[in-house]
Amino acid sequence: MKPVVVFVLGGPGAGKGTQCARIVEGRALRGALGKYGYTHLSAGDLLRDERKRPGSQYGELIENYIKEGEIVPVEITISLLKRAMDQTMAANSQKNKFLIDGFPRNEDNLQGWNKTMDGKADVSFVLFFDCDNEICIGRCLERGKSSGRSDDNRESLEKRIHTYLQSTKPIIDLYERMGKVRKVDASKSVDEVFEKVVQIFDKEG
Repeated sequence: MKPVVVFVLGGPGAGKGTQCARIVEGRALRGALGKYGYTHLSAGDLLRDERKRPGSQYGELIENYIKEGEIVPVEITISLLKRAMDQTMAANSQKNKFLIDGFPRNEDNLQGWNKTMDGKADVSFVLFFDCDNEICIGRCLERGKSSGRSDDNRESLEKRIHTYLQSTKPIIDLYERMGKVRKVDASKSVDEVFEKVVQIFDKEG
């Protein structure tokens, strides 16, 4: 069975991780909601975990890219994503639906994905959390007080937002032209945003 993928994109602090966790749980305001059966894979978390893994061949390289707010080479990110999908499906062949959060982040990512995963995974749509940059920065600075993430500081965040606007937004625009983007106003409260997300997944299945 091939993986079915939803790319989850938006600026740093747009709420991608928070909303993905809710989609996986299938938690809605209006009571119990059937789980959609997705597994959440965060490209950033996979990279951060790999960076900390003792003996990782990529660790130091990943650390330098993340600190500079730059995008890690695509081969590394895709190999980590593919490994995570393979492990999930090996453990349970029914679990073939994935939310890939924070990827593809630039043209190079997208080309790398198309080259490596062509015919091996189906992208159903892009879930785009659209959020004002200052709101995003405020959320990340707040998160930085407890997250322990080295990139939750204003200097890194401004670099990350710049990278997002220069590199990721054109990818979202490209999928938009293909009719594959489902946009959510992510400046609202967590619950309000999730209400919209539920509508999208109820429709998409």
